[in-house]
Amino acid sequence: MSTHALMESLHVESPSAELRSEVPVNESLALELGLSQEEYARIIELLGRVPTYTELGMFSVMWSEHCSYKNSLLMLKTLPRSGGRVLVEAGKENAGLVSLGDGYAVAFKIESHNHPSAVEPYQGAATGVGGILRDIFTMGARPIAALNSLRFGDPAMARTAYLVRGVVRGIGDYGNSFGVPTVGGEVYFDSCYNDNPLVNAMAVGLVRTDHVVSSAARGVGNPVMLMGSSTGRDGIHGASLLASREFDESSADMRPTVQVGDPFAEKLLLEAALELIESGCVVGMQDMGAAGITCSTSEMSAKGGVGMDIDLDRVPLREQDMSAYEILLSESQERMLVVVERGKEAIAEEICRKWDVPLVQIGVVTDDGMVRCWRNGECVACVPADALVVGGGAPVYEREWHPAAYLAHTRAFDQAAFERSHADRSVEEVLLALLSRPTIANKRWVFEQYDRHVGTNTVERSCDAAIVRLKELPGKALALSTDCNSRYVYLDPHVGAMLAVAEAARNCVCAGAEPVAITNCLNFGNPYDPEVYWQFREAVLGIGRMCRLLDTPVTGGNVSFYNESQEHAIYPTPTIGMLGIIESLEHITPSGFQGEGDRVYLLGWQQDRLDGSELVLMLAGEPLGTAPPFDPENEVRLQRCLLDAIRSGLVRSAHDTAEGGLAVALAEAALCEGIGGQFHLPFAPTLGNLFGEAPSRVIVSVAPTNADAFEAVCRTHAVPFSAIGTTGGDSLVIAQAGQWPLSLLQYAWEQALPRLFDTATAVPH
Repeated sequence: MSTHALMESLHVESPSAELRSEVPVNESLALELGLSQEEYARIIELLGRVPTYTELGMFSVMWSEHCSYKNSLLMLKTLPRSGGRVLVEAGKENAGLVSLGDGYAVAFKIESHNHPSAVEPYQGAATGVGGILRDIFTMGARPIAALNSLRFGDPAMARTAYLVRGVVRGIGDYGNSFGVPTVGGEVYFDSCYNDNPLVNAMAVGLVRTDHVVSSAARGVGNPVMLMGSSTGRDGIHGASLLASREFDESSADMRPTVQVGDPFAEKLLLEAALELIESGCVVGMQDMGAAGITCSTSEMSAKGGVGMDIDLDRVPLREQDMSAYEILLSESQERMLVVVERGKEAIAEEICRKWDVPLVQIGVVTDDGMVRCWRNGECVACVPADALVVGGGAPVYEREWHPAAYLAHTRAFDQAAFERSHADRSVEEVLLALLSRPTIANKRWVFEQYDRHVGTNTVERSCDAAIVRLKELPGKALALSTDCNSRYVYLDPHVGAMLAVAEAARNCVCAGAEPVAITNCLNFGNPYDPEVYWQFREAVLGIGRMCRLLDTPVTGGNVSFYNESQEHAIYPTPTIGMLGIIESLEHITPSGFQGEGDRVYLLGWQQDRLDGSELVLMLAGEPLGTAPPFDPENEVRLQRCLLDAIRSGLVRSAHDTAEGGLAVALAEAALCEGIGGQFHLPFAPTLGNLFGEAPSRVIVSVAPTNADAFEAVCRTHAVPFSAIGTTGGDSLVIAQAGQWPLSLLQYAWEQALPRLFDTATAVPH
C-alpha cells in the first residue's frame, strides 16, 4: 500500500468520536496498572474524556518510573549536561555523543536491566546488552565495545551462584554472538544484593559526525516503518513494570514479562540500519525498548513536533489474536521504528531485503501532534504525543527526603578500638584473606567467558581502564571504565558519589587517557522512602560537583529505582561509565610493574583511616565509618599531574589504590606481570595505613633514569610523592609488615571465584 493510500485508510474525521475501548475503564483499573488517582485524573484532563483501555495502557507504561523519570527528573536537571567535547545535550538523543575530532564522534551510554535479571538472569542480562547496543547504532554509530557493572549478593548462597552464572552467560552469549567485544567492567558482592542483583550494561560506538541520526520524526507524509523482528507477547509490561515496583513473593511469577533476545537477528538489524543511514533515506530512527511501539511513536513524534497515524493491523505478529493493548506495549526485542523520507521507500526495502531484515510500513507522519492507532479497522487510541513523554505531560515529582537514621550507627565507628581488637591478626594473613574476597579477587572467571578480541581493536594490556584502538583515527584510542563503590555511597551519599566519578576518571588517567565525559546508571531503592530519596538526592549533587571539577559532563544514562525486596533496599549504587581519550598509543600505561629495578612511588595523599574499607566489612560484617576522607581539589591535581607525567614518557606503570588499600594495590601491581618488589613505607604499617582505602593515591613505577624528571613534575603540580621501593624478584616484601611469595598471592587472588562458582549448584531459589 502506498503512503498516500495508507493515509487515506487511516483518516478519521473525528477521532475521539470513533474511539473504541476493548475494556471498560475506571479509576480502579488505572490503579491496577500502576497509576495514581491524581495521575488518572490528569489523564482525563489532558484528553478531555475518559481514556480507552488501550490509551490507559499507553499512559501506564509511559508514566511508569522507568519511562517517565517522574521522581528523578528534577534532580537530573542539576547535572552538567553539556560543554567540553559533548555534541548532544544529555537526554536529547538515544545516547551521549562526544567529539573525537577529524569528523568522528563516540556514542556511549549505560543502562540497567536489574529487575528482569533478578527474575530470569540469562535473558534479563542478554536483552540488557541487546537494548544498549541498539541505543548506540540507532544513532548511526557502529558498536565497538561493551562493558558492564554487576552486583550480586552473598557468594556462598545457592541463589547467588544461580544469578552469577546466568547473568555472566547471558552477557557473554549475546555479546559474543552479536560480535562486539566486552572489554571491561566490575563485579561486587554484598548481601544487600541478595534479592536484587544489579546488571548495568554499557556500550560504545564510533560514528562519523555527518552520519549521526536523530530520534526525532519529521516530514509530514513520511512513512513510519517497523524494522526487525515480529511482535509477540513476551515482554509486555516488561521493563516498564518490573523496574517500577519492589520485589516480593510474586516476583518469580513474572518471567513472562522478561524479553527474549536473538543476537543474530540484532546483528542483521545493525548492518541493515547502518546501511539505511548511509543511503540517506532515514529521517529518524529509534529503538523499541521499554514500552515498545508506544514509546517509540510518542517520543519520536514529540521530539519532532509532529504526530503519527499507526495501523496496528500491519504490525507483523507472532500470535495473530493480539489486542491493540498487547501490540503497543510489547517489548519484543530486535525492533526499530524508522521514519523514511517519502519517495525512498524502495531504497529502504531493498537494503532490508539484502540483509534479510523485515521492514513494513505501519503508519505515516502527521502534522497535528497526535498519536492515533487503529486495530481491526477501529481507532483505539488518539493521544497527544507530548502528553505521554518526559518533558511534556508526564508527571514530575520532588519527593520528601531526610538523612538516613542508620548513619548514627555507622558513624559511631571507633577505628582505634577496632584496631586494638584485631591487633593479634597477622598482616600476611590479612592480605591473603583480602585478595580472596570475591569483590577484590581476580575476575578472570567472569571475563574469560566474554570475547574481548572480536574486532581486533582491544588493547591486550592490563590497564586500570579498558583500551580500544580507533582504526579510523590512527594513533588514538579510547579508555573506558565503569566504577562505583556502593559502600562509600551508603556511608555518605554525597562524598561516595563524588568518589565514584573520581575513581572512574582516575582509572582512565592511570591508563594514559584524558577523561572527557560520563554516562551514569543510578541504582536506588524506593523513591517514596524519604531516606532513599535523600540518598538519591545527595548522590546526584555529588556527581554534579565532581563532574564540574573534572570537566566531564554527563551525557545521559538511566535511573533504576525500586531495587529492594521486602527485607531491605540495596546500597545506593550510582554507577559511573567514564570515557577517556588517549591522544597517542605511546601513552597507554599498564597497571602492573614492567621490569626489574624500576623505582616505585606512592603518588598522592596518604590517610591512616579504615572508613568504609573492605577490611572492616570482612572483620565486622558490615560497612562502618563514613566515606574515605576526600578532597576533590587534590584529586584534580593528582590526575593532572599523573597525566602530565605519562604524556612526558616518564611512567612505566600506574595503578590506583582502591578496595583493600595500599597493600592490595601493591600486590595487584606485582601479580599483573609476575614481578615482585621490596618496599619501605614512610609511615607505620598500621591496619589503616596498609588497608585503608583513602582515594587520590596511585602506585607508579618509573625507570631510574627518569626518577628526577618524574619528581620534578610532581613538585610542579604540588602533589606529594614518596619513593617506597624497587621492583624485582618473585616476592612482595613490605618492611615491618610481611613478605609473600607471588605464587601464594596469585593462588589466593585467582582461585577465589572459580572455587565459588565452578562447583556451585545453580538453583533458582
